[in-house]
Amino acid sequence: MYKVLVMGAGKIGVTVAALLNNSGDYHAYVSDVKPPYELPIIKNNPIEFVSLNVKEADTIIKFIREQQIVAIISCLPFNLTIEVAKIAHECGIDYFDPTEDVATTLAVSELAKNSKSTFAPQCGLAPGFISIAANSLMEGMDEIYAVKMRVGALAQSTSNVLKYAFTWSIDGLINEYIHPCVVVEDGIKKSIPALGGLESITVDGDVYEAFYTSGGVGSMPDTYNGKVSYLDYKTIRYPGHCEKMAFLLQDLKLRENPLLLKEILERVIPHVADDKIVIYVSVTGYIKGRLIEKTYTNTLYPVMCADNKFSAIQMTTAAGICTVVDLVVKHKKLAGLVKQEQVSLSELVANRFGSYYAKA
Repeated sequence: MYKVLVMGAGKIGVTVAALLNNSGDYHAYVSDVKPPYELPIIKNNPIEFVSLNVKEADTIIKFIREQQIVAIISCLPFNLTIEVAKIAHECGIDYFDPTEDVATTLAVSELAKNSKSTFAPQCGLAPGFISIAANSLMEGMDEIYAVKMRVGALAQSTSNVLKYAFTWSIDGLINEYIHPCVVVEDGIKKSIPALGGLESITVDGDVYEAFYTSGGVGSMPDTYNGKVSYLDYKTIRYPGHCEKMAFLLQDLKLRENPLLLKEILERVIPHVADDKIVIYVSVTGYIKGRLIEKTYTNTLYPVMCADNKFSAIQMTTAAGICTVVDLVVKHKKLAGLVKQEQVSLSELVANRFGSYYAKA
């Protein structure tokens, strides 16, 4: 088996380990400063928890070398991810993360430049799968005009005034709401504030709103800079959410105090396990002079896997990470600094991990 170290014992980390171990080709160790509330039970190949602190790099490096770890996956908060990348670089092993943080990804990319191993940042859902889906729709077009990427991690139902419930990291949520967003407008790559560009969107008959948030666009603006007229990423929410968040972040100036914002949100917004992921991708362009629009939509829900129930955000993120791990470690199809759009949609859904998206 390929031995893999997953840094971070949160919901995504344990799901990644569960999927890898359940495949029979990997043995994942999950590490953190303290064990998770519970680990998924994987028969015949149990997940092993190891107490490691990402700030104690020497101890982690020693463990990697002693256990002959071939890959490391960061499922830690975005502000700790670069420390994991540095450890991977030092040990010369493959590296993966699902971070949406732009500054972290730039730092990881710099490390990858003089590394002999593979570095694959921004795996997961958004960034990650959304870039793969968008790139697949562009195939066959003579000229690409506009690319719209939309993703929402939502509760299946909600009644609070913010029209929202936590299904994933609160730190990640705040990070994407307060940092600038990279887009392509009139063929030029630029940075714009989050929470702008509010629009109404209908997916499978349900009406939502969507607005700019940071990070989900991944490396697409760089890949297609100068090749498309418009390209952007927006987060999908239930109608009314953006207005309330704009009041908190802009009118009350909580953008300048993310710790206070986190405290407020934790007091009033519940956590839920019954979630859903809404995906909408649209690409408009020309084929033989004719204007064509291609769309991809998908709504995904929690599932049972290896006798364990995983939420939709767990599965969409972990399936994206594990697919790229599989393509790099087992199948040797990707190397160097990997951009998510290098993976085709057909290749992803054909993969044993990525097939979750096909079954939805």
